[in-house]
Amino acid sequence: MDHASKSGSPKLLHECSLPLTGQQVVDMVITNLGVFEVERGKGMKLVELAPDVTVDEVKSLTEANFEVAV
Repeated sequence: MDHASKSGSPKLLHECSLPLTGQQVVDMVITNLGVFEVERGKGMKLVELAPDVTVDEVKSLTEANFEVAV
């Protein structure tokens, strides 16, 4: 998935604003910038970056909090 919308707005948010079809069922999110593991009760962890992408770029396009493990 694209990490941000076409207008540059983050897609990984603090809280979902859309109707939920399932809660706490995602354990990994893969975007064009990197790979995040999702741990119940702990949040997201950045575990892999796409080529030529920096952690600062990911941080600037991510609203949600995440730990860096790359």
